[in-house]
Amino acid sequence: MSSIAVWPESFDISNQGTGKRLESADVGSWAGKVLANPLLRVGRPKRLRWSIAAGLLGLSLAGGSTLAAQEQQRIVMGLQFQGNKSIQASVLAAGISTTPSGWFRRTFPFKYLGIGEKRYFNETEFLKDVLRVQALYKLSGFREVKVDTIVQRSAETVKITFKITEGRPVLVTELTIKGLDSVPNRPAIESRLPLKVGAPFNRFNMSASADSIVRRLRNKGFPAAAIYRSFQQDTVSRTAQVNLEVATGPLSRIGSIKVEGNPTDSVFVRRMIPARVGRLFSQDELFISQRNLYRTELFQFSSVGIDSAVYKPTDSVVPLLARVRAGRLHRASWLLGYGTTDCFRASLGWRARNFTGGGRILNLSGRVSKVGVASPFDANLENSFLCGQLKADSIGSDKINYNLTASLDQPGFFGPLNTATYSVFADRRSEFKIYLRDEIGGSVSLRREGLKRVPLSLTYKLSYGKTEASGATFCAFFSACTQQDISLLSKSQFLGTLTAGISLPRANSLLDPTNGYVLSAEGTLSSRLLGSASTQEFVKIVGDGAWYRELDRDIVLSWRLRLGAIFAPKIDIASQSISFIPPDERFYAGGPNDVRGYQRNELGPVVYVVETDSTDPAFILDQINRGKLGVRFSATGGNTLAVGNVEVRFPSPIFSQRMRLALFVDGGTVWERGQTNLASPSIRITPGFGFRVATPLGPARLDVAYNPYDRPPGALYRSSLQTGALDKIADSFTTGKRSNVTFQFAIGQPF
Repeated sequence: MSSIAVWPESFDISNQGTGKRLESADVGSWAGKVLANPLLRVGRPKRLRWSIAAGLLGLSLAGGSTLAAQEQQRIVMGLQFQGNKSIQASVLAAGISTTPSGWFRRTFPFKYLGIGEKRYFNETEFLKDVLRVQALYKLSGFREVKVDTIVQRSAETVKITFKITEGRPVLVTELTIKGLDSVPNRPAIESRLPLKVGAPFNRFNMSASADSIVRRLRNKGFPAAAIYRSFQQDTVSRTAQVNLEVATGPLSRIGSIKVEGNPTDSVFVRRMIPARVGRLFSQDELFISQRNLYRTELFQFSSVGIDSAVYKPTDSVVPLLARVRAGRLHRASWLLGYGTTDCFRASLGWRARNFTGGGRILNLSGRVSKVGVASPFDANLENSFLCGQLKADSIGSDKINYNLTASLDQPGFFGPLNTATYSVFADRRSEFKIYLRDEIGGSVSLRREGLKRVPLSLTYKLSYGKTEASGATFCAFFSACTQQDISLLSKSQFLGTLTAGISLPRANSLLDPTNGYVLSAEGTLSSRLLGSASTQEFVKIVGDGAWYRELDRDIVLSWRLRLGAIFAPKIDIASQSISFIPPDERFYAGGPNDVRGYQRNELGPVVYVVETDSTDPAFILDQINRGKLGVRFSATGGNTLAVGNVEVRFPSPIFSQRMRLALFVDGGTVWERGQTNLASPSIRITPGFGFRVATPLGPARLDVAYNPYDRPPGALYRSSLQTGALDKIADSFTTGKRSNVTFQFAIGQPF
């Protein structure tokens, strides 16, 4: 069995263009040759060889210290790997010390603006990097690898190229796994191991294969499983035989489950542990048990593992020990805030943990918004710069918005992975210039998070309420133009929905992700079988996916795609058959979290309304053109949605620890299937840039987007000042806008 030589036999570091060779590199090479010299291996003490090598290496580092000082001001502007076919360049770059400067520092024209992080060339670390690359290749099965380097220098910069000649690898010709004869379902234990016959003899893959076997055994009832690795390799024939010998230990089942600490309810703690007395031992179930206990919010500390004071590796019964420390049982919270479409807002909450025992959590919460502009807390702030935007919202900002909710969470509902939630609520909410919804009701939901961290949820909600919206919306899209039809569609009715959702959160952060992805899908059914009125039936499906990737240190590329569709059956009104979707369930787009070139809900179909007693269309249009009649417009939403975003986030050249910048392109559309003459699927693309400032609640951001499009055309309706009756004035009407630049302010990343 041969070992890997740490020092290479030779390597060259050349100054391209001058042909000069670095003396310190030669000395380092000589030190490597001393260790590899067969004359020094025979008849000479090892201490002598290492003393000579250390002395030469000391000269190398001493000679390189002057060069290092000279190179300290040179910026690394390029790092390349050539000839690396078996190991990716990203893996090699992660394994060495030399790092190129930030992408903006290296890229035209940003490098001339002083943007991006500078990273300096270090001669000593560079010499070690050559050895690191060689060691990585040799551990990956390429014992004959040779590494040369090319260093291109200017007065202030350095560009480095590692030229790699991999050579022929040592191949695995035999992989033997012993000790699994008595293990049930042995093929599952041996399947899909990283180390394979016919592949290079990669030491990392050998270790990963051993770890995979042990982990699988410990999840199949063998808590004492261990593995011993050995191998033989022939450097002449370039072959290796690997032997993994497994000591499974006894097949074991769960014995007693002991709870220590100051648990509020030891019976509840045991209920949250998936492991049960008599079941086969599973290491993953212990991790899940610990996560379940943390998620209940009842404990400041929790751990679940084998009771090592009692257990012996030869035992077939495994005692478990759960250690917990109870947290605070009661907590009150409050929040004051401000939003451009909410004016001032406030919330108050109170939580009681372990309410009546059994780990239950009681939540009482209240929230109000539109404070300062809406009755009964109207302070005429709609006429100020703080809340002036709400002056145009005659639908949703005349009355205070509020929510009162009481909910009870029951962890461990028919299983440790399930949580049931019961709630009752009274709610008034609105969407800017679109609708106002008043309702009271209750809901029951069940949430399950399995072994793969895939949350599943199922919620039934029954409410009684009504939705107020622009009469022009009902008239344009549902041909409900009379007060009788509008009153029928907007009167108080029952709404019963069943919503199922699934998500796959695989991002590395909830507030500011830089790697991974988050996928989710949700479907909602409203039917008379669930308690809905005949005018409230629909099926709604939404899918959302966001991906994050770190391009360079502190430079993140993110992109998102959101799709949705709503289907509704025909209903009869005024001798007509229409497919009606309640305004509060329709799709809307535009705002800080989707297409940022549009203000909130302004992307997609709209209707225009002018209030006048005149019945002459030509006169009304002339008065509008002269600016003597004002026109209101409001989004109507649609039954189909498609939104996509791409964004690059990077550090700011100033205050880089707290501030980040972003470049983005948003695009999307909302349209009405079946009525494309009213709302066609026209994709709108708006680019922009933004600022991000780190806060404890997530990044506070200001986005500035460019929108080159006019407002979408829509039907223009005359609303009588005396009767409120609606008459269509024009089919394709539009108004100009003040600016092509849109500003968005929000807390948290857009997706």
